[in-house]
Amino acid sequence: MSSATTASTAGQQHIWSVDEHLEDILSTVHPLDPIELQLLDAQGCVLVEDVTVPVSLPPFDNSSMDGYAVRVADVAGASEEFPAVLTVIGDVAAGQAGQLTVGPGQAARIMTGAPLPSGAEAVVPVEWTDGGLGAGPVASMTAHSAAPEGASGEVRVHRPAEARAHVRAQGSDVRSGDRALSAGTVLGPPQIALLAAIGRGTVRVRPRPRVVVVSTGSELVQPGEPLGPGQIHDSNSFALTAAARDAGAIAYRVGAVSDDAETLRSTIEDQLIRADLIVTTGGVSVGAYDVVKEALSSIGDPDEEDGIGAGSGVEFRKLAMQPGKPQGFGSIGPDHTPLLALPGNPVSSYVSFEVFVRPAIRTLMGLPRDTVRRPVERAVLTADKALTSPGGRRQFLRGAYDAEAGQVATVGGSGSHLVAALAHADALIVVPEDVTSVEPGTEVDVVPLG
Repeated sequence: MSSATTASTAGQQHIWSVDEHLEDILSTVHPLDPIELQLLDAQGCVLVEDVTVPVSLPPFDNSSMDGYAVRVADVAGASEEFPAVLTVIGDVAAGQAGQLTVGPGQAARIMTGAPLPSGAEAVVPVEWTDGGLGAGPVASMTAHSAAPEGASGEVRVHRPAEARAHVRAQGSDVRSGDRALSAGTVLGPPQIALLAAIGRGTVRVRPRPRVVVVSTGSELVQPGEPLGPGQIHDSNSFALTAAARDAGAIAYRVGAVSDDAETLRSTIEDQLIRADLIVTTGGVSVGAYDVVKEALSSIGDPDEEDGIGAGSGVEFRKLAMQPGKPQGFGSIGPDHTPLLALPGNPVSSYVSFEVFVRPAIRTLMGLPRDTVRRPVERAVLTADKALTSPGGRRQFLRGAYDAEAGQVATVGGSGSHLVAALAHADALIVVPEDVTSVEPGTEVDVVPLG
């Protein structure tokens, strides 16, 4: 008997707790090696180094409004009755190098984002003026100077402005030398925007894990195709692929594989080239056609140099949980690619993904160990009668969670085939191993799935 087979047999004899199984997975799976990526390719990835600001943002004083750049003294005391009338010496547009100098009694028409011209101390919005339509009575405090060549007339200003009004100061967002983002940051759209704004075209990150999802079962039919006798549509591979993407992975779905061990082995071997993690669903129990166990429990031949058997093997286990008692975990192939084998019932496979696969994906991404699981909340159970739970097993029930009210209710029954109930749930209710009954009004652990 091979060492992998011996380990697999031992794993089946021992009843693993949820925490033991998860700890074994997380201690085996390691973050992916860092790479340099273009900004858009780095979306969803985790930074591996601090990013500092090379140039302040904004890089120069600029206007936050369309209006007129002025000196504060020239508009002091301006009102509707006694507007300040200023000579407009020209226009300043965004992207235009500063050439104008605003002197006493002068203004420059300025656009949003344009650099504040020399001599100007504030910007008055165009709404505070007549838009340069003409001159009227001049306020007594307004100084006059001859309009320079190229001037575009005069503008009436109806309100005073304080120094730096409507001016975005250089460095008011971030300053040169500041830390823009810290190592460990997950790059979403705002972080990508900041990196682009400070001039970074590439960034060093851990790549998003590539997850291959394989469902098994000769009864499975692709959605959109007609069902024959005894057939059902394949939903697990779609659910798990979507869940892997939601967790941050690049996920690939493989069409359902029939109940043939050699076909499954060949399919998985073909997928190794593009997988950082392989997830199978179905075929891990004790039935006559549990193809995943048949195909994988005997692999791990130390004499095999490549292919699926070059890894350390996959161990199949019984866990003290409901749903999701049968599980498999190990590594396969020359790169020791981790593989998690999940049950085939829809609810069992999804709950198993949330409890085991999602943390594995987040670990591959390089997130800290204490953040890879979904947070657990406490809520009051609302129900018509007590919930029952099998002793010695951690039960995961589908729930509808009202965070504002601090309440949670069960959705559907406990059957592991109830896909419709799963679709209407937004949380998992967790009943510990040592609890067999939960009365309405009792506080329970809740894992929000949003």
